[in-house]
Amino acid sequence: MWISRLRRVRRTIMVLGVANFVVIVFGGVLTLVSESGCDSAGQLFPLYAVCLAAAVKLAAMVKVGTTQELMAMTIMDSPTQNSLQRKLKYKTWLWWTRFAMVITVLQFIGATYLMFRVAKYVSRDGLPRDCVLGLYQDTRGWKQTLEVAFLITVCFVALAQCFTGSDILQWRSFYATQDDAWKAHYQEVFDHGIREVLCCLGRREYMGVIEEDEVCSVARLLGDLVSYRASGTGHLEFLAGLALLQHNSQYPESYEDCMEAPAFHLQEAAMLHKFAEAAYTGPLLDVGRNPALFLCTWICRQGILTPWSRKWRPKLDGDNWWRGHAAAFLKFINFPAHVLRRGRICREKCKATYFVVVLHYLRCVVIAVRGTETAEDLITDGLGRACSLTAEDLDGLPNHIHGMDPSRKHYGHSGIVEASRDLFMQVEGDPGESGSIGFLSSLIGDGCECDGYSIRIVGHSLGGAIASLLGIRLRCRFPNLYVYAYGPLPCVDSEVADACSEFVTSIVLHNEFSSRLSYGSIRRLQVAAIKVLSQDPKADTALIFRLARRFLSASKHQRENVEEKTSEEPMLSTSVNESPESLQQQDQIYPIWEEAEAEMQQDVEEFINPFHDMASVDNPVSQFMETVPTREDDDDEAPEMFLPGLVLHIVPEGNNMSVPIWRGWPICDVTDGYKAYVANRESFKELMVSPSMFLDHLPWRCRHALQKVLESRNLFFDLTSEPDIV
Repeated sequence: MWISRLRRVRRTIMVLGVANFVVIVFGGVLTLVSESGCDSAGQLFPLYAVCLAAAVKLAAMVKVGTTQELMAMTIMDSPTQNSLQRKLKYKTWLWWTRFAMVITVLQFIGATYLMFRVAKYVSRDGLPRDCVLGLYQDTRGWKQTLEVAFLITVCFVALAQCFTGSDILQWRSFYATQDDAWKAHYQEVFDHGIREVLCCLGRREYMGVIEEDEVCSVARLLGDLVSYRASGTGHLEFLAGLALLQHNSQYPESYEDCMEAPAFHLQEAAMLHKFAEAAYTGPLLDVGRNPALFLCTWICRQGILTPWSRKWRPKLDGDNWWRGHAAAFLKFINFPAHVLRRGRICREKCKATYFVVVLHYLRCVVIAVRGTETAEDLITDGLGRACSLTAEDLDGLPNHIHGMDPSRKHYGHSGIVEASRDLFMQVEGDPGESGSIGFLSSLIGDGCECDGYSIRIVGHSLGGAIASLLGIRLRCRFPNLYVYAYGPLPCVDSEVADACSEFVTSIVLHNEFSSRLSYGSIRRLQVAAIKVLSQDPKADTALIFRLARRFLSASKHQRENVEEKTSEEPMLSTSVNESPESLQQQDQIYPIWEEAEAEMQQDVEEFINPFHDMASVDNPVSQFMETVPTREDDDDEAPEMFLPGLVLHIVPEGNNMSVPIWRGWPICDVTDGYKAYVANRESFKELMVSPSMFLDHLPWRCRHALQKVLESRNLFFDLTSEPDIV
């Protein structure tokens, strides 16, 4: 029994356990052989402290290992049940793990203090001037050797424990390749982690929740996405696979046969983009635009330095006492206060922050919906499971449009659907018993202030997706309505996405990740990354480390010219449905291997990729791939999510980046410009692993690209007008 338990212990932990035991033994011997004149408490205190810390660390390691085993066994007993016992076991293990980490910090401090005391009593010639660790300066022989060995062991333990991690046992020794067990494990990790982050941000209502809630749903989704661990793939190897995908991914499709984006939509989208960007009234926008001076910029934009102007600012629900969010929004769009009629600053899950602006000179009412900025917004993003759309959600889509079948169920992103329903009640709502009308009806209705005005709903990222579903519901009440979603999340099924093309436009900048982010796309990306590693026999450990580092250091630039690359290097397809024979043929040549150092090339034959030659259906990789949905799966219970409406894809022109082989970072070339095309939403079902996938999602980059597109087509717009800018 004990032998089987020892086999579960990590080898590094065994080494550290022996080292801590050696520290205790050496410290005890030095205490016993200390000289009579050097055995004072002041002289031996560092020795006692280091030995005591090592003993406590050993005991903590045993306790952590025991609680880790109990937690793993609990998960193995019921991997599909989210029980209270499992949560308690995880919290117990986490508490002991953090206690062990505190002891590690104390050991590091104790080792530093010990070396400082030793250096204090050593002269410049290297000989001690006084008693050191209970021994006189003239002590020689085995005692001096023991003293030196003790100091070396203490320093080794203090430094090594900082890089070995907190796990005592190997999780794989329990879970092996059981997909449900890995999902349950990471569900607990994400669930507790998210709740602790929310608690640190002041959301204490999420702590101690046992029943199913939104955090639990997000944690379950994230746990499913880390299930690649069941295939035998570690986190580092998965990153290496993503790095290979980034280098060998499909090159951008040709747009020669595609129609250019309509000029009117481009002009209006560029004109209204600043409202979607201004909705980010928190510090996030300023951190991205001014990393060095973001605090000063945010304070200025919030109007903290001019509190006397508070009374002239509109009062919004949830705003701070000096009405800073209203000030930040108005300062960014550079409009007077009277144009902002209504708004809400919200920090709750599945509830959106929005602003309502009236532009009289354009005869237009603009509703700007904020994207992801708070932890609660991330929870809304994470509620990515599909939910059924009700008839009220699809009020703006008559059954005859595009042949929609009224008897068929339609689906949407559950978090976004709930947020759009709440926002609808805020801006319009259903008439009550008293017959009262909603806010928009009171503003745009017959005989009202804005009678005959058009409605434009805009939003970026999460805000764009919420705006799209809000527009679908409001369309039947306000026919003169249009929605512009910048970098939205896929949020509706294919039929709904097609049906709203007449009044919804989704704008995607190059390789941005959010417009391709769905549960199915991430799962397929996992398979593609693992398949890249499993297909190549030369993927050695050193190269995996190098590729992982290169992938994590995301570049600000784009890849080399497509035509030059395709004429020189073959392309590795990342499609999940590619045949194994074609993949093996393509894997014979990897351009990335040409970038490896000479010494890595010499020893390449000594390394064997553990994923290679796994052709049997019984191997972990095959078992994992069987659980992943393919692009052709059409399951009513888990339908694919798509971008809503007409999709405009903005792509760069020319060569924007050059990556020389002898250097590890890109060199920036001059951007030639951008072009916008009408794209097929099917093209955004797969995540594009690219250095610019996160940077392209930044709102100011989209605004810059739209302006470049207008300049290239000699199209202009003017948002200002004298009657409003006073």
